[in-house]
Amino acid sequence: MTVIAIVSAKGGVGKTTLAANLSVALRGDRHNVLSLDLDPQNALRLHFGISPNYNNGLAVASISKKSWLRTIVQGESGGAILPYGLVNEDQRQAFEKILQDNPGYLLREINKLNLSDDALVLLDVPPGPSVYMKEALLAANVVVVVMLADAASYATLTMMMGLIEKYCSARPSFIDYMYIINQIDRSRELASDIVDVMRAQVSNKAIAVVHQDQAIPEALACCQDVLSYEPQSRGAHDMTETAMLIEQILDNAKG
Repeated sequence: MTVIAIVSAKGGVGKTTLAANLSVALRGDRHNVLSLDLDPQNALRLHFGISPNYNNGLAVASISKKSWLRTIVQGESGGAILPYGLVNEDQRQAFEKILQDNPGYLLREINKLNLSDDALVLLDVPPGPSVYMKEALLAANVVVVVMLADAASYATLTMMMGLIEKYCSARPSFIDYMYIINQIDRSRELASDIVDVMRAQVSNKAIAVVHQDQAIPEALACCQDVLSYEPQSRGAHDMTETAMLIEQILDNAKG
């Protein structure tokens, strides 16, 4: 089992949409993929066609001390998802206290799912430093940092590298991290310049680029992933290329 944490230092970078589409791009003969939503917004399920009225999830199960297995659901595209769950403010705080008081809780609960050796667990993590980010980084074998091609994202590079160094680098189970620069508009010269600067800044790490493509939000509006909705689109191509980079990182770790 390999845990892949999809993280970002700031909101609005399209992290959840990427997580949903990468779960499809990574599925196939090599892997079973479980998408796990750590974000209290509980939005990942919508990308899988799960009813907005579905209220179960890992936070609900944790508070009631029930198995996470009971909360896994199959999306319309066939992917398995473990939603965060619909909770009120008191319940959210109660779950966060469980995480705060029990370091390593997330990985222990994932291990209890008894997933196959070839399984991938994709974590959709809320942006910025939090108990969720800490738990995700403590559990992750691979970290995928999502950014935009803008000055604000560039300014967060040092912070994200520091968090990965603190929670990941010393663990023998940690493999590597990579970057996704999302929603690239090549017609904007500034965006291209920032991509070049970012590539130079983290030249020793894999960097994937996902271009702006109307097919991606249109797919979400239809409760589909972009690979099913418009398989020949630029967005579908970029998701496939990104999945291949992740596969390469996993293959390199196997020697």
